[in-house]
Amino acid sequence: MIKEIKQDGESRMQKTLEALESTFSKVRTGRAHPGMLSGVMVSYYGADTPLNQVASVNVEDSRTLLVQPFDRTMVQAVDKAIREADLGLNPMSADVIRVPMPALTEETRRDMQKLARGEAENSRVSIRNIRRDMMNDIKDLAKEKEISEDDERRANDDIQKITDKFIETIDKKLDAKETELMVV
Repeated sequence: MIKEIKQDGESRMQKTLEALESTFSKVRTGRAHPGMLSGVMVSYYGADTPLNQVASVNVEDSRTLLVQPFDRTMVQAVDKAIREADLGLNPMSADVIRVPMPALTEETRRDMQKLARGEAENSRVSIRNIRRDMMNDIKDLAKEKEISEDDERRANDDIQKITDKFIETIDKKLDAKETELMVV
């Protein structure tokens, strides 16, 4: 019973980490990477469709993305979707779409750093909430006399160790992202 509670909590914490990584991939640094456009939705025959389903996104050089729509008639729609995605990008289109990354100013880097810190803090809060849920489940088991007090104490210690490990991972990811943001 305790083992299942810990496994469930650990898998939920892992999902929180994956969500943080996904969010960090969208935080713009000075370099171009295809993940920056992962949230862009294109109007494709009246339905909003993710960009990666209507075009291939590649890195042309460190400061330029190359977007190639699968259907040549979609060039204008893809261009418009990138402009309206509120990413601060200004694509240039011909047969393919080139998306140059504007240079980040010091102020923009600081704003991105604040955004990354906020996302990391939200992830830490999520991890702590999962810990609280796990500990409440253990406490309920102890109340119903399904486990002993010693088992409850051991389980709580294990849960705290798991939580500490995930929070440490979040801190490492945040440090790496901040370092990446401040590289000129």
